[in-house]
Amino acid sequence: MENSTVEMDYDTTTEFDYGTSAPCQKYNVKALAAQLLPPLYSLVFIVGLVGNVVVVLILIKYRRLRIVTNIYLLNLAFSDLLFLFTLPFWIHTEVKSEWVFGNSMCKFVSGLYHMGLYSEIFFIVLLTIDRYLAIVHVVFALQVRTVTFGIVTSAITWVLAGLVALPSFIFSASQKSLENHVCSSVYPDDNAEKWKHFRTLKMNLLGLAFPMLVMIVCYARIIKKLLSCRNDKKYKAVQLIFVIMIVFFLFWTPFNLVLLLSNFQMFFFEGECEKSKQLDIAMQVTEVIAFIHCCANPLIYAFVGERFRKYLRHFFRMHIAVKLGKHIPLFSCEKLERVSSVTPSTGEQDLSGGF
Repeated sequence: MENSTVEMDYDTTTEFDYGTSAPCQKYNVKALAAQLLPPLYSLVFIVGLVGNVVVVLILIKYRRLRIVTNIYLLNLAFSDLLFLFTLPFWIHTEVKSEWVFGNSMCKFVSGLYHMGLYSEIFFIVLLTIDRYLAIVHVVFALQVRTVTFGIVTSAITWVLAGLVALPSFIFSASQKSLENHVCSSVYPDDNAEKWKHFRTLKMNLLGLAFPMLVMIVCYARIIKKLLSCRNDKKYKAVQLIFVIMIVFFLFWTPFNLVLLLSNFQMFFFEGECEKSKQLDIAMQVTEVIAFIHCCANPLIYAFVGERFRKYLRHFFRMHIAVKLGKHIPLFSCEKLERVSSVTPSTGEQDLSGGF
């Protein structure tokens, strides 16, 4: 898109505006996006919303915020919810094939999208470092892993995520293109390509390379420490560690690689229209896969914990089964009374479990 300041913004994939200078027509890509993305985005939104809201409710109701790990878990859930908040806007845009919410909302929603995206990744890094300190440097961890430390580091993380997302708040704009309005990044004419490349490299470095490096270094030390200890649960902990790393790698690597190829395709597929179309389709698919990670976070970092599952069962029986029992005989009053007399342990074990 030479001499054009409007480009396909990888953060939305809600509008594919290639301008009048586009080397080839891509209407079939737009049609595929209109059919594929709304139902997939909707599924991610519903599952991610339910999972992360449950995490927030359990952590707050059972007052589990005296533990640093759980402070990070709560913030991770808020990051996912912030990200999920933007999905209905992209769903509506795909269905209507136009951005109808105005320029200010374009900046706001695009900025929140990136802020939620990067804060999610940063809190995953914090959780990794927290586990590393708690297992490898136990004595030091007892001194620094305080509630104050958790709150301060969380606040710093939100500030960093806001700074990283700042270009989206500034450069995102709603603009007339062809027959409708699109919400995408509009950079200054003289630096448009540099900004686009900077955005791509930033996502690849901060969104994949940096967290993967932290995970590999920290979890390698954790595994070494666990294997040297006599602990019946160490193999379960090692298994959980591999799940965390593999899931993160599988969900985010395809998107980052396709993003890199798409934004630097002039160096790889110059003038090849069909290759460009394939990259656009791959971008749609891998972006949805990356989105699913926000649904997986509650399962990986909370639901795998035995203590969390106990709280979840107690919460369900006390607040949902009680209401259902009024209408469904299956939930007997006697059983509910026995459940209501049991309160979860208030021990200081991390909800994240596995260790």
